[in-house]
Amino acid sequence: MTTIEAAEPVIQLKNLSKTYGDFTAVDRLNLNIYPGEIYGLLGPNGAGKTTTILMMLGLTEPASGEALVCGLDATRNPMQVKRKVGYMPDDVGFYEDRSALDNLVYTARLNRIPEAEARSRALLLLERVGLAEVAHKRTGTFSRGMRQRLGLADVLIKNPQVIILDEPTLGIDPEGVRELLALIRDLSRNEGITVLLSSHHLHQVQQICDRVGLFVQGRLIASGDIDTLSRQLDGAPAYRIELDVLPWNESLETALRGVDGVTDVQLTPGGGLSDSNSPNAELATVVVSGTEDTTAGLTKAVIDAGASLFGVRPLRYGLDDIYHRYFEGGESRERLG
Repeated sequence: MTTIEAAEPVIQLKNLSKTYGDFTAVDRLNLNIYPGEIYGLLGPNGAGKTTTILMMLGLTEPASGEALVCGLDATRNPMQVKRKVGYMPDDVGFYEDRSALDNLVYTARLNRIPEAEARSRALLLLERVGLAEVAHKRTGTFSRGMRQRLGLADVLIKNPQVIILDEPTLGIDPEGVRELLALIRDLSRNEGITVLLSSHHLHQVQQICDRVGLFVQGRLIASGDIDTLSRQLDGAPAYRIELDVLPWNESLETALRGVDGVTDVQLTPGGGLSDSNSPNAELATVVVSGTEDTTAGLTKAVIDAGASLFGVRPLRYGLDDIYHRYFEGGESRERLG
């Protein structure tokens, strides 16, 4: 159990389901999200992410199960939940003919914040999201990236405990994405705000999320940090180690395969020549898979074989590898789906 998970969950989804006629949009979802963490809900469009968010906000009722947010049942107490949660949809709406400052003050007043406090808080948030210089400009002139940053300020105006961001980077240029993700990360770290981020952009999720949930066809098929998800992959080796060796030949390959715990040895494409006596022999890069950490045994095997070892690197599965194994019809998806 991590330090985060030792705390009481701020969001608890218990056997949460939602159906529309014969169609199941969300299927028996169980999920805990803890105070101060950034949790990424990752899945293709139509996976049920937005429906899940709407149930968490009390905006649509589940067919069964319950959503507890900040200790409140979202179905029975939607207004109390909304006071504690800031929600930014994928397309934030503002009054186009009013300034950024006016829009924020309006939101603050709707949340019963006194006018003087609303204005000072709005100005502070505009500074925080990098929009202070355009505070008095009409939002109708804003780019998509500027609108999303204003949207972030808008959900923060009531000092929420939790913010839920539905596809926050959709339609933003790469630099705008980088800036927005940095803002989200800083808010979570510095303010202790819990963030639920829904997205289908896996690289963006990997950049800032503490944990990730893989969502497909209404089901959460895996949840955890990258290392945990790697270990859950069906049929994937638990450990992969990359070696740079010289020379590469059949006897060295045999020696590596003989190390306890090794399950496979693969020469990377173009990774070297098989003739150890060739004057043009190249450095070979080899990936060794195994059921345990075999670094010590591999190092000894290379030296005992009379070869030279130039590099040893543990390889981690990235979210890209994990995503494709689950979503592109791999064995894990068949087993878990």
